[in-house]
Amino acid sequence: MTKNVKAVYEHGVLRPLDPLEGIKENSRVNITVEVEEGGEKSFARFAGIMSADEADKVMALIDDEFERVNPDEW
Repeated sequence: MTKNVKAVYEHGVLRPLDPLEGIKENSRVNITVEVEEGGEKSFARFAGIMSADEADKVMALIDDEFERVNPDEW
């Protein structure tokens, strides 16, 4: 069987973007890697790295900092 699968390389592991149907758990597979040029936006590479709690804390920090921005300084 041959499948074309989109994946993300994170922490030394290729993670498929969609479920791999038809492949049994712990099956050995052969992989050919083709790196997409341009890729996703820079923040997209961080998807899945932080827990939801960590992401909420980061968003709270960002919101707090933007509250301090003086629009007249721009």
